[in-house]
Amino acid sequence: MARWLFGDSALAAVLAIAGVGGTVLAGKSSRAQVPMDSRGLVLFVMSALALAARRRHPLTVLVVVTACTSAYLILGYAYGPILLIFMLAIYSVARHAPWAKALPAALAALALMLIHLAVPGTSLGLLGVVPVAAWVVVPFALGFTLKLHHESAVRVRAEAIRQSVDDERFRVAQEVHDIVGHGLTAIKMQADVALHVLAKNPGQAEVALEAISRTSSQALAELRATLTVVRRPDADAELAPVPGLARLEDLRQRMAEAGVYVRLETSGSARAVPVAVDLTGYRIVQESLTNVLRHSASGRALVTIDYETGHVLIVVSNPVAAWPPSPGSGSGIPGMRDRVQALSGEFAAGLTSDHRFEVRARLPTGAQP
Repeated sequence: MARWLFGDSALAAVLAIAGVGGTVLAGKSSRAQVPMDSRGLVLFVMSALALAARRRHPLTVLVVVTACTSAYLILGYAYGPILLIFMLAIYSVARHAPWAKALPAALAALALMLIHLAVPGTSLGLLGVVPVAAWVVVPFALGFTLKLHHESAVRVRAEAIRQSVDDERFRVAQEVHDIVGHGLTAIKMQADVALHVLAKNPGQAEVALEAISRTSSQALAELRATLTVVRRPDADAELAPVPGLARLEDLRQRMAEAGVYVRLETSGSARAVPVAVDLTGYRIVQESLTNVLRHSASGRALVTIDYETGHVLIVVSNPVAAWPPSPGSGSGIPGMRDRVQALSGEFAAGLTSDHRFEVRARLPTGAQP
């Protein structure tokens, strides 16, 4: 606001000072009915200085400038820089005032400007209707066009911000879903085991309860780390290491404690991958194994990580008890697909010919180190 005020005030001052000379020269031309005098200069300076408020009060500025300009022309002074002031006022009302008020104000200004054409001896006469109308139509059209362009740009920026916020919410929801869903599923399975063997084999129940404690602690640590980053995006989440493909062995051990035997195989030359790819790969394996824990009666799964040139291929498969298995209604598979597509990767999930359910994701890793 202060910058606009300074800019408009400077423009008004420059036009007032520089335009005085042009107004005096125009008053000496043969087209002038009345020689330039102090009255004409006062009308010009008043209209020029009014432009200092053209953004804050465009309608008021247009009223002042139109009144001064119309009086200037009716008194018989020659056309000069004051017309530039008038066109700037028309432009400003179209650019900064509401459409419902700007258009009637511009039409009223045009009507006032046409009055001087009826004064006897005017140089234009009635033929001047077209050029006078152009003094209003051209700057008004320019101002209104730029206003529409600005409003469109503002809407685009607002939509981009809204989309960014929605994407971040979705990302956090996916993280929380994967962390909490996996942790609670493992805890439930271990709790069921503990309840089942509590009376007959307290030692085994104690093992299951210890596994519950470890699983819940790990899930809480990951959840705290995720929420810390959400609250403070520039903070280092030190409460728990960021999950990645290097931590799949820990995940395999937790699944074993929950009752799912996981065989983990790696091929190709293992290497560091981008953080987003590393986290997405881990979450895909985690969610796939959580689904095995929830829905598969086999209690077995195979995870293969293949480091290809420019990609890492992740495949999680397990035997299915029924053909075909009933489709799931949760958000696990759609969430995995969204994660992969966000990285411009390839994703597929479904039954294979050898009666296995397979999740396959190929994630781009960029140029080789």
